Amino acid sequence: MSHSKLNSSFVPSTFEKFSMQKRIDPKLLEKEVEKIKSSGKTIATLNGSFDLLHAGHLQIIYEASLQADVLLVALNSDSSIKQYKSPLRPIIPLEYRLQMMTALGFVDYVTWFDETNPIELLKKIKPHVHVNGAEYGENCIEADVVRSNGGKIHIVSLVPGLSTSQIIQKIKDTCA
Repeated sequence: MSHSKLNSSFVPSTFEKFSMQKRIDPKLLEKEVEKIKSSGKTIATLNGSFDLLHAGHLQIIYEASLQADVLLVALNSDSSIKQYKSPLRPIIPLEYRLQMMTALGFVDYVTWFDETNPIELLKKIKPHVHVNGAEYGENCIEADVVRSNGGKIHIVSLVPGLSTSQIIQKIKDTCA
């Protein structure tokens, strides 16, 4: 019989314990960021829904990890994605997207946010570097808040043909 979270005697697996160690609850974000910075480490941030994690995501996440001592990835919550992408999204719920992100060795910490953009979150973090895909460019919506706190924007080229929307369309076309 498999474990079930509905069972009151449920014991988290080793993976779940590992995943929790890399998560920062948004309520504790400022305190945790201060600990990181006070230890002399620089922080790079990257945000997105990361629904249907794919090789294009891995490239931008890896490159983001090279921009500072610590990479903090911020995921859009399910309600956020429904608001800015589609009522039918996300395909993968936040809990599982958090698990996938924390499983990546080059990701140090993961948090999440409910707003449709990460501006308020970035005001709290004040990253040294914020990473974005080329589709958003140097003048992305995050640029002003990042630069106003002394940070810089790093742009990563996209992998041609790899986007969640293109993958979803290909699945629809293939399975229709």
